[in-house]
Amino acid sequence: MRVGVLTGGGDCPGLNAVIRAVVRKGVEAYRWEVVGFRNGWQGPLDGLTRDLGLDDVEDILTRGGTIIGSSRTNPYKIDGGPERIKQTLAEHRIDALIAIGGEDTLGVAKRLTDDGVNVVGVPKTIDNDLANTDYTFGFDTAVHIATEAIDRLRTTAESHHRALVVEVMGRHAGWIALHSGLAGGANVILVPERPFSVERVVKWVTSRFEREYAPIIVVAEGALPEGGGEVLAGGELDAFGHVRLGGVGQWLAAEIARRTGKESRAVILGHIQRGGTPTAYDRVLATRFGLHAADAVHEGDFGVMVALRGTDIVRVSLTEATAELKTVPLERYAEAEVFFG
Repeated sequence: MRVGVLTGGGDCPGLNAVIRAVVRKGVEAYRWEVVGFRNGWQGPLDGLTRDLGLDDVEDILTRGGTIIGSSRTNPYKIDGGPERIKQTLAEHRIDALIAIGGEDTLGVAKRLTDDGVNVVGVPKTIDNDLANTDYTFGFDTAVHIATEAIDRLRTTAESHHRALVVEVMGRHAGWIALHSGLAGGANVILVPERPFSVERVVKWVTSRFEREYAPIIVVAEGALPEGGGEVLAGGELDAFGHVRLGGVGQWLAAEIARRTGKESRAVILGHIQRGGTPTAYDRVLATRFGLHAADAVHEGDFGVMVALRGTDIVRVSLTEATAELKTVPLERYAEAEVFFG
């Protein structure tokens, strides 16, 4: 059996752990030949491949990123894209495809499944916003990175008596902001799920200064001020129709400085959250996902995504997995209400 594997969308720590698990189980347990399609969906569109054997994955468990590259290519936005993919799979004698990605990558996987391609999905996104899985790999690493940044920024904020606004990733879901903000002891956490009042944020900041402490505000890139819109880093759209967000932290820091007369600085963590070696948790979760994805292919169970439920790995349909985003249910975090701006 010949099985293809690709990684699509934004890179994150843990992708290589999935690839390693798929190759090791596929080759050693099922006697597969594994073919890596390079640069996301661009690979099967243009026939960009590399063979993946045991030697190719020997030392990649701890590496961030992905050894086969990634992209935000959307084959359904390209004339004849799905047909080109089918042709490539036939030319390379690929019996099944394992697609590792987030909502966009797995959305394509779902449509290809509907078009008759044998696909199994693996959930990857640092935003942790895929439905029907408790966690996605990459999220734990991103939270650790953001938390460490908050810890380091706190000392410089206290030294200079400044307000510090830390902007983290999170377009529509505030999971990174919530977890890193709580873990880092932030005074205000702003998430996309609830528009925030600048006036209320300023009151919190002023209260901290009155107690002679430096306030720390954690804000997701997609957080919205009441009556306002998203802050954009650029107006262009990607292949899936997304604008590039970024800058709400700088905007908020300027508002705080203007309204309080206190020094305020913004730090945008950006792609730092995606980089570097994965945490132990993400290595284990990614490995388990890869092993179970290989099992699903071996059993001919296509059109599914492997998912984490409690401590178990289960399978859910790609239709369920991509039907909606998993956002922060603020009503379940009543104990943290005081932090939500």
